[in-house]
Amino acid sequence: MILVKSTWNEKQTFRTVPVSNDCPYVECIWDPEQKVFVVISRVTKTTLHMLPRLDDNGDPVILNNGKKRANGRFLKEERKSIETFQEYYVEDKDAMMYIINSMCVNAKDFNLKEFTEA
Repeated sequence: MILVKSTWNEKQTFRTVPVSNDCPYVECIWDPEQKVFVVISRVTKTTLHMLPRLDDNGDPVILNNGKKRANGRFLKEERKSIETFQEYYVEDKDAMMYIINSMCVNAKDFNLKEFTEA
């Protein structure tokens, strides 16, 4: 993996990207608001997600009553079973640094403090 500067929810952050096809991770990203390091592996799992219901043209179907649903959306939704990558949430900063130093080729040269310290 290699560390790169990035944006998450309109805030500057860092993420990792694989440098070879045999890497066991898709990516990792630091969420600056939640102060959590998200590790996304290539292992997949089946999970249920609420997805917008689509019309015959592939457009999301809007509710007819004009009211928001409990989740704040104006769209009809349906629960679907989909394959997703397994995610791990690392909240401990020492554990995050151990992971980064273990798998990132540019860990010593990348300024993580720019993103992890207020």
